[in-house]
Order: sequence, then structure tokens, then C-alpha cells
Amino acid sequence: MKNLLLSLGFMFLFASCAQQPPQASTSTDSGPKTSADVAQEQPAQFPVTATQQAFFTNLSKLCGKSFRGIAVFPADGKDPFAGKELTMHVQACSDTTIRVPFHVGEDKSRTWVIRQMEEGLQLKHDHRHEDGTPDEVTMYGGIALEAGDANEMRFPADAYTAQLIPAAATNEWTLALSPDGKTFSYILKRDNQLRFRADFDLTKPL
Repeated sequence: MKNLLLSLGFMFLFASCAQQPPQASTSTDSGPKTSADVAQEQPAQFPVTATQQAFFTNLSKLCGKSFRGIAVFPADGKDPFAGKELTMHVQACSDTTIRVPFHVGEDKSRTWVIRQMEEGLQLKHDHRHEDGTPDEVTMYGGIALEAGDANEMRFPADAYTAQLIPAAATNEWTLALSPDGKTFSYILKRDNQLRFRADFDLTKPL
């Protein structure tokens, strides 16, 4: 009888162990990590297209430099920016964001913000007062169209822009690097008509 009880005890012990769930590995495990483990630990990349990424990379090459430009359209001199010194400062760059303060004469209220977002590559216009507080009309822009290339991206106005500035609902901004690498252009169209263009000389950093 004693042997029978002992045998039954061992059988119960083994059955209990078999039912225990496997323990999850902890950060103190000494075993080597697989490629799958590493991939899970890395943050997901924003789903910009390969072309958008190429444009972002090309623009990033200007980081830390400033360039002077001129308003080339409209050519009648009636635009508020006409005759004023235009300067772009490719000031702050990260893996996902490029900030470009755009100065018009002594007015330093504008910054172009190019970001990799979940929806794609985004352009926003950050307007601020001298004390750094946001302007009432700020952060308008849109997501780049899929059509484009490594030197040019077009950004139609998004829903937020249309609500903030109804007249700008049909706006389309273009950021363009000339194929020869000598010029950067900022272009605005509305109702598919050219409204403004400024060209910056990349051959003469300030």
C-alpha cells in the first residue's frame, strides 16, 4: 500500500508540472536575441514612400546651412514679400523632422516643418509671435502627393487647413530642389494658378 501511495504521489507531481504554463523570458535572459526579437524592439517606421524618403534625405543634406532667396513671382512687385530679403535656415534636422525658419526681412515668425507622419511626408507652416506663442493662423499645410520625385514634393491643403483658412482650401505647396543642386524653390498655387514663388541660391551658403 505504501508503494502504491508513493507511485500515485509522483504521478500527481508530474501531471502538475506538465500543466504549468511556460515562463516568459525576461530581460535578464542570457540567451542571444534573434533577428525577430530585435525587430520587435525597434520602433515602427513611418510609412513614407521611397520617393518621399529620398526627397527628405536630399533636403536633410542642407541641414545647418542658410540661404538667401528672392521672390520671382509675382513679378509685378506687388507681393508683400517683393523687394525684401528672404532667408531660409535649414536649422534643425532629425530622422523624422526638418525645421526651416523662413525669414522675410526682419519678420522671423515663419517656420516650414517637414515631417514623416503616419499618412506620409507632411509640410506645415508654423507661425509664431515674437514671444514664441503660436499665431491664430498656424500649422496649415498638407501631406505630400504620391506623385513626385527625389527633388520635388507637392503638398495639397489638408482638411485642417481648409477649415482654418477657407480661401486656402485649394492651396498646393511645392518644395523643389533643382536637378543641378543649385536652387531650392518654394512655390504656392491656388485653384491651380501660380500665386507665389521664391528661389534660394544653394551655391552661396550664408
